[in-house]
Amino acid sequence: ALGKNITFVRPAYFIISGFSGIPNIDYYYVFLCFVYIVSVLGNTVVMAVIYLDHNLRTPKYIAVFNLAFVDLLGSSALVPKLLDIFLFNHRYISYNDCLTFLFFCYTCLSMQVFNLVALSYDRLIAIIHPLHYQVKVTHRFMLSLIASFWLFAIISILVLVGLLTRLSFCRSVVINSYFCDHGQMYRLACNDNTPSLVLARFLTVLVLWFPLVFIVLSYVCIGYALSKVATAQERYKAFKTCTAHLSLVAIYFIPILITFTAGSGIHTNGRIINLSLTSVFPPMLNPIIYVLQTKEIKVSVKKMLKVRIESKVKVRKVIIKCHPF
Repeated sequence: ALGKNITFVRPAYFIISGFSGIPNIDYYYVFLCFVYIVSVLGNTVVMAVIYLDHNLRTPKYIAVFNLAFVDLLGSSALVPKLLDIFLFNHRYISYNDCLTFLFFCYTCLSMQVFNLVALSYDRLIAIIHPLHYQVKVTHRFMLSLIASFWLFAIISILVLVGLLTRLSFCRSVVINSYFCDHGQMYRLACNDNTPSLVLARFLTVLVLWFPLVFIVLSYVCIGYALSKVATAQERYKAFKTCTAHLSLVAIYFIPILITFTAGSGIHTNGRIINLSLTSVFPPMLNPIIYVLQTKEIKVSVKKMLKVRIESKVKVRKVIIKCHPF
């Protein structure tokens, strides 16, 4: 609660101060432009391929489609605004816009983790209970699982944002981050921020560490199950179906683990750049990994390209017949 002599202050705007004082930072902005373009193109291609190829209408690819959609949404929510703030020096962001920015960024980041959980469960059942896979992992189950993840992510982040609206910002409006970072914002408050702190820690455990523990344990179970497989060739074939998912997990969690492990030992600018890369890199690499490492998507892309090339050749032949030289 506010003291008797303290007025509740809701600022008109916040100032995003991340990347300040970092030498040659303009090159990083150019890099972010490249990352965003690749993210949009890559995730759009993955969604289009899954939508157009009826052979990919499986529970696993429902989760992959949702991951591509979340990556596209998250990149579009974060990168253009980030470039507008820093590249064009529009560091002032209105109070309501900041909360909206925070909501979309945190919802998409949460859904990225939950999608990794869904894909981890899919691989766990496919390898440990292959005969029961089609019964346990159905279209209805996967859609229900993803819908429940969306519902939880939206409600929890709305509560997070709602608690921020109860805070008074009478000291400073400068956010030392690259976006409207919840942790930086509630620390600026001059009234009691305990509810925001408690919820932030609770959601960090629930959205970040619990999923990581589940994924690690699922691969321990997968490893144990594969050790019982008769031949090395069969073990390799089964494990190969997990390589794309394992790559996504490593890309998402390793930078976060490094940042949390280093703690105060890492420079503020280094921490900001590392976390910003954690936000923009997975959406760019996820579609590349799935196209390169997933046999079904590679076959589907090749088939679509072949059909397109053949249709162009047929059109040319028709034109030549109609207009002979």
